[in-house]
Amino acid sequence: MPEARIRGVRLYYETRGTGEPLVLVPGFGNGLWIWFRQAEELARRFRVVTFDPRGVARSEGRDEPFSTLDLADDLAGLLGALGLESAHVVGASFGGFVAQEFALKFPERTRSLVLACTSYGGAGHVPPPAETLAAIASTKGLNTEERVRENLLLAFSPDYLARERAEVERITRLRAENPVPEYVYQRQLQAAVGFDASRRVAGIKAPTLVVTGDADVIVPPENSRNLAAAIPGAELRTVSGGSHTFFIERAAEFNRIVADFVGRTKAEQ
Repeated sequence: MPEARIRGVRLYYETRGTGEPLVLVPGFGNGLWIWFRQAEELARRFRVVTFDPRGVARSEGRDEPFSTLDLADDLAGLLGALGLESAHVVGASFGGFVAQEFALKFPERTRSLVLACTSYGGAGHVPPPAETLAAIASTKGLNTEERVRENLLLAFSPDYLARERAEVERITRLRAENPVPEYVYQRQLQAAVGFDASRRVAGIKAPTLVVTGDADVIVPPENSRNLAAAIPGAELRTVSGGSHTFFIERAAEFNRIVADFVGRTKAEQ
């Protein structure tokens, strides 16, 4: 198994392809499996790095507090272990928090930044409905297929859930096969609640693309609009009808958006 010892824990990672390094940072409670519609496709043009965050799935964890900045330090350590001085960074949702911290702390190591379905946090964060937030925060049946299916109702569009039943079952199995200990889930939740880059994102130097789905009920698209407006020179792309996991539902479109942006920033550097 490809593992690297980073800041006291073993992180599981995978690499694919050659060329410009592109690291994909998964969202809340997820491991590298969440990028199953991106990793192989993007590896046709880039050297793609995916990983399980500390405590998730195959990566080692410790039951102790950590912040999104700590996770950004983990990412920096992993890139160093792979011999990568810098990389293009894609972060989704909670992974977008980590990506922002990485870009702020390691500007020289951030070739470009793609922030999907995410927010700068803090008091300016536009929250989902209270019942949606409560469902996400609950740890009841955390790693069961029943719980996964319930959360899919929030993360995916009703049309996709009805139309792509085989794919939904595949996603359910992937999540259930990559468990997240309850303590890790709670620690990530604490880190998410404590994240606030609202006054700092203006300091991001990397070329930045913010992408959102206009039907996202978990991280409402207003957050992406606010984030793009706060980062100097950032571009904003909105996927019509896109849910919180539009990068799965609309994978071909998302992959094209990412590849075109990264390719363009590479040409300009």
